[in-house]
Amino acid sequence: MYKELKKIWDFSWPVTLANITVPMLGLVDAAVLGHLDSEIYLGGVAIGTTIFTTIMWAFGFLRMGTAGLVAREAGKGDQTAQVSILLNSLMLGLACALLLIPASYLLTGHMLGWFGASGAVSEQAVIYFQTRLIGSPAVLANYVILGWLLGMGKPRAPLILLVVANLLNIVLDLFFVLGLGMATRGAALASVIADWSTLLLGFWLVKEVFSNHQMAFNLSQHLRPAESWEMVRRVIRVNGHLFVRTLLVLFTFAFFTAKGAQLGDNTLAANALLLNLVMLVANGLDGLAFAAESLCGHALGQKNIASFRKTVALTGVMSWIGALLFTAGFVLGGPLLIAAMTDIETVRVEALAFLPWLQLMPLVAVTGYWLDGVFIGALRTDLMQHTMIFSVLLVFLPVWYFTQDMGNHGLWLAMITFMFGRSVSMLVAGRVVWKQPPVLH
Repeated sequence: MYKELKKIWDFSWPVTLANITVPMLGLVDAAVLGHLDSEIYLGGVAIGTTIFTTIMWAFGFLRMGTAGLVAREAGKGDQTAQVSILLNSLMLGLACALLLIPASYLLTGHMLGWFGASGAVSEQAVIYFQTRLIGSPAVLANYVILGWLLGMGKPRAPLILLVVANLLNIVLDLFFVLGLGMATRGAALASVIADWSTLLLGFWLVKEVFSNHQMAFNLSQHLRPAESWEMVRRVIRVNGHLFVRTLLVLFTFAFFTAKGAQLGDNTLAANALLLNLVMLVANGLDGLAFAAESLCGHALGQKNIASFRKTVALTGVMSWIGALLFTAGFVLGGPLLIAAMTDIETVRVEALAFLPWLQLMPLVAVTGYWLDGVFIGALRTDLMQHTMIFSVLLVFLPVWYFTQDMGNHGLWLAMITFMFGRSVSMLVAGRVVWKQPPVLH
């Protein structure tokens, strides 16, 4: 037992630490913009970030699917397949980016109209979103590289990648916004520079893994048309379910932000602060989910059912411990966090009114975060899709519809029940994976 716990801990702590730097960037954005002279900057970046994240994370399968596929091949010891997955996933990401950029520019107005924010906030959102698009090819390539490194069982490489990238982003954020007074455009430009810098660092880390594992790189071998098409088909087949699942997740958060915007700029800004803390929880607990992805995938690649089940159980227990710690932190320090992020009194009062929903969030969401990792490692992405469809269409939207008269409290109730429905449905589906681990896929 001790050996397995140490293995999970050694994998998860670097990824957890790396992940926490991701929402820290959002918290710094909120803190910097929240101390400017108007809430339109915070609201504009909240909407711009929501649109950009929604579009980018629609392609989040490039990370999740790559990690699951590579983990399985690493368990088998097939280095040729590991390299082929990397190259073909990068090509798929590039193709997505070439289609994504022009389409996003054309659809900007339609996407903004959905939020119903004020004209001043919408103007800032356009500035942020269109500046961020410059970095979109690098973002998609970074998804692939991060997934590949995790699937290879190299948690310290993503730690280096994400910590350096987000620290650079934070420093540039402070420089452009506070130093040069660039406000919204400065926050976006900081992220663009960090995205491309991260890609260069990622390629260097991949090169180091190649050298350490003495992996051969033969472009003509790995990109032969027949083999490449078969590998791309495999990536698409695994990731098709993830694509649908991710779109539904992002729809839920975009819907939440849009309905909050319609309740006023103060509510929009307050929800933006609290959602940054929700992302802190998600990214912190995802360290254990990523450990489950890699270790479950390795175990199933080796057809070691006992190791797979032990990993599932231990990552679940450790995830719940993490969730309890987050809830305790928000209960004890939530008001201090909100005060640190903004000195706009109306926004602060609004955020404090909805803080209890945030305090409950880690406990209702943790099972879903944990089982995401298990299902990806097991390549049962179909179950992830089905449970997400249930949680959005049969839980989130009906609860929101029947609680509209509760205003923003109704929105938060819908979000909490969405997370709870997701956790319960995934737990039910998880029994299938536990009883019949897919060792042959």
